[in-house]
Amino acid sequence: MKLYQIKNLTYSYPGTQKEIVKNIHFDVEEGEIFGLLGRSGAGKSTTQKILVRLLRDFKGEIFYKGKDLKSYGNAFYEDVGVGFEMPVHFNKLTAKENLVYFSKLYKSKADLDSLLTQVGLYDYRNQNVGEFSKGMKVRLNFIRALINNPKLLFLDEVTNGLDPGNAKNIKKMIADFRKGGGTVFLTTHLMNDVEELCDRVAFLSEGKIVETNTPRQLKLKYGRRTIKIEYRGKDGLKEKVFGLDGLGKNSEFIQLITEQPIETAHTGETSLEEIFIQLIGDKL
Repeated sequence: MKLYQIKNLTYSYPGTQKEIVKNIHFDVEEGEIFGLLGRSGAGKSTTQKILVRLLRDFKGEIFYKGKDLKSYGNAFYEDVGVGFEMPVHFNKLTAKENLVYFSKLYKSKADLDSLLTQVGLYDYRNQNVGEFSKGMKVRLNFIRALINNPKLLFLDEVTNGLDPGNAKNIKKMIADFRKGGGTVFLTTHLMNDVEELCDRVAFLSEGKIVETNTPRQLKLKYGRRTIKIEYRGKDGLKEKVFGLDGLGKNSEFIQLITEQPIETAHTGETSLEEIFIQLIGDKL
C-alpha cells in the first residue's frame, strides 16, 4: 500500500520566486524505509516539512493513506514522529521532564523509561538537558520522535554526531520500528546509514529528483561487472582485473586463484557515495 503519493510537488518560500522543489513525483510504501538524498540546499528539508504539514502553501498533490493531505486535521500528528537534525530541548528541564512535556501533546503515550533505557539515557533521566553532550541530545531527540507510538517516522541526520556504538543502536531501533510495521522517511548525508537501512532511495538535485531505486539496483546499474584480484608474486604484490561474465570458464582466472597466494578479492561494486557523486556531484 502506498502511504504517501506525491505528484507534481512544487514549492517556493513566501516572498520569493525561486522554486526550492520543482515538480517532483515519488511515493512512499507503507512499511518501508525511504531515503531522500541530496546535498545541502537541494530541497530535502523543505520536502520533509511539506510532508509533515509544517509548510502548506504548495503546488501539486499529496495523498496520505489515499486522502488529500490538506484534508487532515491535527489528528494527523498522532500518526507521526519527527526528529529534525537540530535538536530543540528545554535545557533547564531534565531529560524525563522534556519527554513528559512533549508527550502531553498526544493521546497515545509510549513507555518513557523504556525509551530512555534503549538509548542509554535512563541513568541521566533526572539531569538537566543543558548539561548533556551533543550525542546525548541527539539520542534524546530521537526517542522524542517515538513518545506517541507513531506509525510514521521522519528522521533528519538521525545518527549525526553519534559515536559508532550509539549510532549502531539507533539504527537497530529504526530497523526494529520497520519490522513492527512502521514506515520511515529518512534524510541524511551519511551513505553508510542509507546502505544499512533504506529499502529505496531518491536523489534530489536542485529541487528535482534525478533517480529513484533500491540501493542494490543502483549499485548494479552504476557498478562495474569486474573483480580485482590482489596476489603475492615473485616481485611483490600484484593485481589483475577480470570481467564477471564467463568468469567460471576463464582459464587465466582459474589458474591465478589455484596457483598464486591470493591476498584480496574485490568486485567492482560501486558505493552509494560514488553513485551520489555521479548523479549530483556535477552540480556542486
